[in-house]
Amino acid sequence: MSRSKFTVGEQVEVFCDHLRDGQRVNDWLAGKVVQVDLRMAAVQFETDVFSINKLLIPNRILWCAHGSRNIRRLGVAGETDSTGK
Repeated sequence: MSRSKFTVGEQVEVFCDHLRDGQRVNDWLAGKVVQVDLRMAAVQFETDVFSINKLLIPNRILWCAHGSRNIRRLGVAGETDSTGK
């Protein structure tokens, strides 16, 4: 199933490492798309997030490919998480 690309200002969720209640977790986190190009969307968060190699991202912005299973729109039925649920 083909999905449309994300747009600036859109509310999304990203499956990533982040802080929740002072603990580091790997789960879905809500954020806002702040920049896009033909292949990727930049999502900014209100909490600390970490790169895949466990480094803190100082500007709290992660880039995701438009077709990645690690990014989804908020409140869209039928979208699945990274485990296929």
